[in-house]
Amino acid sequence: MRIALLSDCYLPRLGGIEVQVHDLAHRLAAAGHEVEVVTATAGETRTHTTTTAGGVTVHRLPLPVPGSPPVNPFVKDEVRDLLTTGGFDVAHAHMGVVSPFATDLVGVALGAGIPVAATWHCVIARSAPVFRLLGHARRWHDAGVALSAVSSMAAERVAQIAGGADVHVLGNGIDVDHWQPPRTLGVDRPDDGVVRVVSAMRFVRRKRPGALVEVLREARARLDAFAPEVRLEAHLVGDGPQRRLVRAQLDRRGVDWVHTPGRLTRDALRDLHWRSDAYLTTARLEAFGIAALEARTAGLAVLAHAGTGVDDFVRDGREGVLRSSDAGLATALAELASRPDELARLRHHNLTTAPEQSWERGVEATLDEYSRAQRLHGSTS
Repeated sequence: MRIALLSDCYLPRLGGIEVQVHDLAHRLAAAGHEVEVVTATAGETRTHTTTTAGGVTVHRLPLPVPGSPPVNPFVKDEVRDLLTTGGFDVAHAHMGVVSPFATDLVGVALGAGIPVAATWHCVIARSAPVFRLLGHARRWHDAGVALSAVSSMAAERVAQIAGGADVHVLGNGIDVDHWQPPRTLGVDRPDDGVVRVVSAMRFVRRKRPGALVEVLREARARLDAFAPEVRLEAHLVGDGPQRRLVRAQLDRRGVDWVHTPGRLTRDALRDLHWRSDAYLTTARLEAFGIAALEARTAGLAVLAHAGTGVDDFVRDGREGVLRSSDAGLATALAELASRPDELARLRHHNLTTAPEQSWERGVEATLDEYSRAQRLHGSTS
């Protein structure tokens, strides 16, 4: 199958969509498909370039302005020529909260007569009235586009702006073998009275890093009150505009047991997970939560808000703990830290039970979605 992946964002920009589109492209290519990525993200220069590596061809069409924002409203004709002459079987658009480039290219692909799938990697929340007014999702559904989102919760939000359309769940994929620890590590942690917590995120307001610090502090205070022999240590991994604010918040409160090492490579983050016990996120608008899935696959008990995309791979009391409030998460973390048998039980389950979101299943589900796009396209032609 010849596939065009359409995305505003792509590596070397870092983020959920960027990494997932890159990994999907290379997984599809490894499965024998011809894959080309069309993106507004610049490479080493702000010029239009086409490169091929690992069986994936990447067409970079950045807007040649300072800062290289991943938008370009002036390349529709160029992409139309590419799609019309490229012999593509399907185009797959990857949508964020704001995706003007991919949005434009869905229309270009439909005009070129190509079956289209569109996947939302975001939570449509306060922007829902705007999306309904614009009507893109509804018109795409009427035109035969196969609509999907990366989690059940996100899919429900897309269906609401698409007039009740059938929106499938097309979850993100993970390299299970890469993240699962060697069996020789076992489930036992060092018997030093320290429970090690990790969180990995972009330090932006939507991820609520300040709230995460407060949950950690409240959990520590609870432990000091009823289990003083247990100590918490936390690593908040990642970078972004709020990292300096969080660091200042920690320094101001004298919190020396929460570390902010910055951005780590995948291997370094994996190694940190293997030395840790639990993963904590306070994000409420989490469309999927690939960082939480990585931690769950690495054997950590995951603590998260209920009602987010994390629900698709974490069940309360099985892979981790889901709560409806920050206070609930703080209480749950303190209780879990003070109950080593319960923490070990959750970790043992995650270490010995692979998640369903492996890339093997992800590629299969993606190809099924492409087949659905082709059927829907045929029914509207």
